[in-house]
Amino acid sequence: MPLVRESPYRFRIERHGKMRVPGVVFATEALLPRAGEDRSLEQVVNVATLPGIVGASYAMPDVHWGYGFPIGGVAATDVDAGGVVSPGGVGFDISCGVRLLAADGLDVARLRDKLSALMDRLDLAIPRGMGQGAVWRLSGPSELDEVLAGGARYAVEQGHGVPADLRRCEDGGVLAGADRGQVGRRAVQRGLTQVGSLGSGNHFLEVQAVDRIYDSVVADAFGLSPGQICVMIHCGSRGLGHQICTDHVRAMDKSMMRYRIELPDRQLACVPVESDQGHAYMAAMAAAANYARANRQLLAEATRRVFADVLGVQMHLVYDISHNMAKLETHEVDGSPRRLCVHRKGATRALPPGHADLPDDLRAVGQPVLIPGSMGTASYVLTGVPANPAFDSTCHGAGRVQSRHQAAKSVHGKELQHQLEAEGIAVRGGSWRGLAEETPQAYKDVDAVVAAAEGGGLCRRVARLVPVGVVKG
Repeated sequence: MPLVRESPYRFRIERHGKMRVPGVVFATEALLPRAGEDRSLEQVVNVATLPGIVGASYAMPDVHWGYGFPIGGVAATDVDAGGVVSPGGVGFDISCGVRLLAADGLDVARLRDKLSALMDRLDLAIPRGMGQGAVWRLSGPSELDEVLAGGARYAVEQGHGVPADLRRCEDGGVLAGADRGQVGRRAVQRGLTQVGSLGSGNHFLEVQAVDRIYDSVVADAFGLSPGQICVMIHCGSRGLGHQICTDHVRAMDKSMMRYRIELPDRQLACVPVESDQGHAYMAAMAAAANYARANRQLLAEATRRVFADVLGVQMHLVYDISHNMAKLETHEVDGSPRRLCVHRKGATRALPPGHADLPDDLRAVGQPVLIPGSMGTASYVLTGVPANPAFDSTCHGAGRVQSRHQAAKSVHGKELQHQLEAEGIAVRGGSWRGLAEETPQAYKDVDAVVAAAEGGGLCRRVARLVPVGVVKG
């Protein structure tokens, strides 16, 4: 794939073939996908053929191969000019995201003597993996409907959290426009037993310590201090979101001919946002997003109870943000405001200081951006910056360089656990294979990814966090 280097942290793929816009890759030479092993740059080119796409087809520094869109892909389509919505630009784990809690008055020195007891209790309190139950036993489909409509807000109303939590959640914890009628029967069946569960794969709950502060003013606004203990939760909409994506991709694949849409990859199946089918997907996606936000709210409450019981400390919410979404937003394009459908797949919204969507107590400093590393490596808290060149978007994590199969062949889970514990990281895994699949060697260097995102003008560093203990699916 011919790349033109525009700056130390930005490469360009010129328009060719049926591309409607160029491709833009935020990365360094070392972070670019490996030729012959990862075809994500081909996916960047394919995304550039979507009807109504504006600006460019963007790739974040953690970009790697995905379904249709690359993971770490951002694309905005002009809603009023026939722009499309593509479920592949959101992903199967709709509204997968990250929540960060900070413990009040607890630092790593005070935690050490009780770390093992804390991790044992978290191991018992956090359901994860397939068929392992959930924190919340819903009364039936009618209560699931409440979750799909109300998200984290409904969870708080039922006693799972406090109203202050919602002020530190994207969209106040609930995405408007959800329609239970657009969620299929199989998705409902899968969702009934999983709300309040962690999932498997790269999902985790990690106890962390604030290792470094880069901006003390912003960190103070976020509620972070040096040495402070935090908990990062990474999960999404579980089987319900996966089924919604599956159902709507199939339906759109059958409908594209009607809209005279031709694409180089059927995994990019899409329809105009302002079509009945486009509205149906957006409504189902919103329902899945609300499920994911309720899910993280419930897991946060389970975590709070454990910290209160074992350590006698309270925890406040720093922020909750998704990284698999399509959202209707207004951005300036060619000098005028346009209504866009911004797809962020493995990419995080990063609102700058002064943005109207920020809560009052964060408006002066910008939105917290939560970037998990790979198990055993650092994670980051960033903030949005003005004049972001990719529709207020940035990276979402480290980004894989090995498949799960490759990773599992490289190390045994038990060996990896011993290695991490020798580094002072307590590990509670769901299975040896699942642990091996998430070995840090399977991911890019998160420090380099964050440096490239900052260098590319996508965000700014606020704090670095290091792992103390991890609960894996």
